Amino acid sequence: MPEIRSGTSAATHGEPQHPHSVHPCRESIDDGVRVLKDGESFAVFDRHGDAIPGRSSHGLYHDGTRHLSRLLLSIGGRRPLLLKSTIHPDNLLLAIDLTNPDCPEVQLEADTVHIFRSKVLHGSALHERLRLTNHGLVPVRLPLTFHVGSDFADLFEVRGSRRPGHGRHRAPEIADTSVRFGYVGLDDVVRVTEVRCWPQPARITASALELDVQIEAKSSTTIELAITCVGAATALATPETRRRFDDVYPEAKQRRAQRRARCPRIRSSSPGFDRWIDRSLADVYMMLSETPNGPYPYAGVPWYSTVFGRDGILTALSMLWADPAIARGVLDVLAATQAFERDDVRDAQPGKIVHELRGGEMAALGEIPFGRYYGTVDATPLFVVLAGAYLERTGDLATVRRLWTHLEQALAWIDANASASPTGFVSYATTSAGGLVQQGWKDSTSSVFDLDGRLVDPPIALCEVQGYVYAARRAAALVAHHMGDEPRAAALEEAAEGLRVRFERAFWLPELGTYALALAGDGQPCRVWTSNPGHCLWSGIASPERAAQVGAMLLDPRMFSGWGVRTLATHEVRYNPMSYHNGSVWPHDTALCAAGLARYGMTDGALAILTGLHDASSYMDLNRMPELLCGFARKDGQGPTMYPVACSPQAWAAAAPMLLLSSCLGLVVDGSRRAVRLVGPALPGWLDWIVIEGLVVGDAVLDLRVARDHGEIVVTHDVHHGHATVEAVRSAGRR
Repeated sequence: MPEIRSGTSAATHGEPQHPHSVHPCRESIDDGVRVLKDGESFAVFDRHGDAIPGRSSHGLYHDGTRHLSRLLLSIGGRRPLLLKSTIHPDNLLLAIDLTNPDCPEVQLEADTVHIFRSKVLHGSALHERLRLTNHGLVPVRLPLTFHVGSDFADLFEVRGSRRPGHGRHRAPEIADTSVRFGYVGLDDVVRVTEVRCWPQPARITASALELDVQIEAKSSTTIELAITCVGAATALATPETRRRFDDVYPEAKQRRAQRRARCPRIRSSSPGFDRWIDRSLADVYMMLSETPNGPYPYAGVPWYSTVFGRDGILTALSMLWADPAIARGVLDVLAATQAFERDDVRDAQPGKIVHELRGGEMAALGEIPFGRYYGTVDATPLFVVLAGAYLERTGDLATVRRLWTHLEQALAWIDANASASPTGFVSYATTSAGGLVQQGWKDSTSSVFDLDGRLVDPPIALCEVQGYVYAARRAAALVAHHMGDEPRAAALEEAAEGLRVRFERAFWLPELGTYALALAGDGQPCRVWTSNPGHCLWSGIASPERAAQVGAMLLDPRMFSGWGVRTLATHEVRYNPMSYHNGSVWPHDTALCAAGLARYGMTDGALAILTGLHDASSYMDLNRMPELLCGFARKDGQGPTMYPVACSPQAWAAAAPMLLLSSCLGLVVDGSRRAVRLVGPALPGWLDWIVIEGLVVGDAVLDLRVARDHGEIVVTHDVHHGHATVEAVRSAGRR
């Protein structure tokens, strides 16, 4: 996952932490935070719907800056009592049921007034509505206050980074119905937050909007807030800032529904499975943001709500069979931001795919190197993998042909990197003083080490990256073949096979029955059990014989916690189930391991992993897959242990169930041939049937039903219009 976190084993071993890591003294996702996201904005509240200062991530954010750091509702100076709090299934509406506490000063008994608090985030504005209903027999008076404030903190400050200086806060501007906060940053950008209320409050100060609400017996009244974030004060004069809740909510709901309609509907015999899939898909589409170069799934809320190359690619690959439009957006965005020159401060080299893009004051000033940062070794080969997979899924040669120059530049970077590496394999070593030390997906400082726990020196060649490069060359060969360039296709296939042979010779550890985590700069292998070789199965670089041994390793109780695959085995010296990368369980990583198992015919293992993550979701708030879990072993009657500062929702975690599903079903969609194949489809024992409705294949739309019938898996289908073929085949061992 992007960047570096504290709370990893680096902290437990007394090693220095990165200055921009997330501090561990934060509220846990298990505290039930409520998240809304739309485009460049997101909001984090507690179950009451409040943003409380000092509670880490709480607030309303826009373009890398927290525009609202305080939003607290009180009645008679007391907090309302919580009845229920939830996010609607489409992730659009936060709905909270509250009631009043005892308010003796206004002769109001507790539980007299029902307060329905709803919020929707649309663009750069948060809209909130209170519907207050008096269930008493006499009129009531309700002294109601919204306590508000804005610190205009950069997101990295909220995460825990220290800044040498700050800009200037403007004096709040108070009007009849609004209060406006302003901040002039050191980057000379004026950031403004306006809080507007309907009806007109009785009193407005720099920190509160106070209302004296009168409600007749058995009657209701409504109050609305619109909280708008802008980058320049003049923008607040536009009519958009005066829109009301009933104007915004239907529009936002329609837009979200249009996105979701691109994806097939999935139903099964298990209501719990359906809830997991529905929430996961809702999370994917909430994380999808429109950028100047196309739609992109932002990585995670709160810390990574922006473009991340690796995260977007793996999310798109997981969703590819269901919604290839996500992949097209990812390819276009990453092509547009591909590096074209060397820049050591940003770890950039020509042809390299971006690691992350950041807005906000600290990025603009260069206080962090992550404004446009290229410190990832794997996004570049994965970009090529995605292009080939997209072509196979859709048959859209025109899009891939348009991207061919970018693919060739990525391949050139791969070749140049491998040629310059002392091991001859694609590797990394940061050139940026403030950049990432580790540049694979496990990018916390202490994630690459040998069996004695010693951190190894760069340049580091990770095992899974070689698998990505192998898959990239084969994907590029497929593209070249479709473009009619057979010599280029043959050369790429030959290069892929040459890499496979060298990889087996250099990375295989017969005494451990798995591939080395990495080769250090001196060529020595990192001899530990990790989840990384599971990605080598997913990419197809592993030989079938060795894949079977890796599969056994992944399913060993020292690796498989019962919920998912640990990043590091329990017997290794750096194992810590509460670490970020050295013993935790990541849903996306686990799903890639399951896909690798299924690829080599170890479907029972993939089903066990699907079952573990599915069961974990039943303990999750909203059935939502978080970024990661702690790696403690599963125990009867107990749910998984949550990692305290995990992003939730998180795009590639949300997409993981879709990869798991397609892997267990052996589902392959060939758009150019308008064909669907299910190779050795399998269902877990607790699932009797599953239906996929509205799968688009070329010009056809079809439904698939996979069901268990007297111990056999039976596949049926119905093509609604257009033409497509569906074939189910047995397979003793896929590949």
